[in-house]
Amino acid sequence: MKLIGAMLILLTTTWFGFESARMLKERPRQLRQLKAALKVLEAEIMYAHTPLSEAALHISKQISLPLSKLFEQFAAKLQKGETSVQQAWEESLQTVWSSTALKQGELEIMRQFGDTLGQYDRLTQQKQITLALVHLERQEAEALERQARYEKMAKSLGILTGLLLVILLI
Repeated sequence: MKLIGAMLILLTTTWFGFESARMLKERPRQLRQLKAALKVLEAEIMYAHTPLSEAALHISKQISLPLSKLFEQFAAKLQKGETSVQQAWEESLQTVWSSTALKQGELEIMRQFGDTLGQYDRLTQQKQITLALVHLERQEAEALERQARYEKMAKSLGILTGLLLVILLI
């Protein structure tokens, strides 16, 4: 019975460590996707003159989950026409954000971006997208640094914590 308990403790803490490492690895990937989505949005607005709801729908088909859900829900809310652009963006962010690996800093950047979305002419909108991209670049650099520094440690810490608990309990 002790052996089974020890194995469960070790497996649980190891899983927790690997899950923490996965989140560290996932954040830079999702930031790159978000930046790519904003670049596509910029192209759709500037060159194709696509309405915002259609552009968001196109983006949702080009990126993977969970960020595709953000743009999919945003497009759906815009197509219903019941809310403003800013409110639709905020509601979409609130719905999807907890399923991402992104942090509070990125959420604030996207909220500020949503406040300007659809309010200005194309040129000013392009500047707002560029500003958001600059901020996301900074966040990506920080995320890559954290990943390099802590990913291996998180895995090791999960295993070692489990071993320590097993040793203390035996």
